[in-house]
Amino acid sequence: MKKKSMRLCPSLAVTLLFLALMNADAQELPSPESVRLETLGYMSTFPPVGDKIVDKENWVQYPQMRWALQHVRELWPTRAIRRGALPPSRLPEVRRNLDEVKFSDDTGREISILDWQNATYTDALIVMHKGKLIYERYDNQMRPETLHLLFSVTKSFTGLLAAQLAHEGKIDPEAPVTAYIPELARTAWGDMKVRHVMDMTGSVNFREDYLDPTSDIFLYGYANGMMPLPENYKGPKNIYDFLMTLKKGPEEHGSGFVYRTVHSEVLGWIISRVTGRHFADLFSERIWQKLGMEEDACLLVDSVGTPLQGGGLSATARDLARFGEMLRLNGEWNGQNVFDRAVLEDLRKGGDPEKFKASGMTFRPGYSYRNQWWILHNADGAFEASGIHGQMIHINPAAEMVVVKLSSHPLGSAKFTHALTLKAWEALARAVRS
Repeated sequence: MKKKSMRLCPSLAVTLLFLALMNADAQELPSPESVRLETLGYMSTFPPVGDKIVDKENWVQYPQMRWALQHVRELWPTRAIRRGALPPSRLPEVRRNLDEVKFSDDTGREISILDWQNATYTDALIVMHKGKLIYERYDNQMRPETLHLLFSVTKSFTGLLAAQLAHEGKIDPEAPVTAYIPELARTAWGDMKVRHVMDMTGSVNFREDYLDPTSDIFLYGYANGMMPLPENYKGPKNIYDFLMTLKKGPEEHGSGFVYRTVHSEVLGWIISRVTGRHFADLFSERIWQKLGMEEDACLLVDSVGTPLQGGGLSATARDLARFGEMLRLNGEWNGQNVFDRAVLEDLRKGGDPEKFKASGMTFRPGYSYRNQWWILHNADGAFEASGIHGQMIHINPAAEMVVVKLSSHPLGSAKFTHALTLKAWEALARAVRS
């Protein structure tokens, strides 16, 4: 007789996970089942009416945000990142059911990969192994062709392009920022090196707290056009003007890593200045067309057409899987050299884990930050791109695995889910190895 499994039923496991997340922030989070777009019915009638309307004023509310993350182009101005005219590159498939892969949470409770996805409000999950798509799941009205806002995953594309341009001699990381952007001479970047910008070790009086509406990240949101403006707002209304208001913080440049989105905007400005190209066009030419993506991506732009290089990219899960697989292969894709191997090798070495401690991100133990990428420094040499509300590209070279996770979690910061996500990465790596 087959031994009965002691595994919790899925609904109970998800409920317990949800309660653990809720206790982590002492906030009342909605159950994942209650905020699926199929249930909510946002923007589903012709015309949409009443509380079913999602617009620029209410998209920051939850659960309206769940709809907004899949419909960026219907809310804000964007610029296309064209995929080009060639047929999409193949994603070979060897499907495996990873739903029931199990791991233990911090309390020792056994849960599954499917439980984890549901409890963390996952919209899409793709797992690649040895170049083959082995798992693909969509929820919350996501489809393979749906573009999803990636928030700070965008930074990692910006950082990688800057690192490649540095490798080509077009950017000198040891040069002062003002060598490229003299307009910033009277700001925090006036005496800063480009390397400080690339690794976010430059001192800027800018506080990034997604739970505090008085934080500077909200002022950045007003300037770039994503956040509804407060009454009588008279501040900057584009990214360049906002950057000009920021002064140096109390610490010295290079003393430690502190996560500040404004560094990514300065880095993107440098990229456009040295290439003379709009960031979206360079992005298309250097990445999207070379990888043979299935869909155009898009970038949010502000009132003067400046792309949000710190958080404005939207793309499909499948195209992100292609990108991650190219990185796993050290910059190679279908016989093309998309990024030089030396750029990827430098990135994977990471930054200084001691300097990382200045960030206060204790939920990322042992990490460092290099060229706008998160480096785990684990035995598998893993590295990842990460964005608020649960966007991730995770690359595990030793396990020959790439994972893309797109989500619409009610809370922005990764600290509420990251410990669990680390355990999920380990479980998936064990599963693909077996």
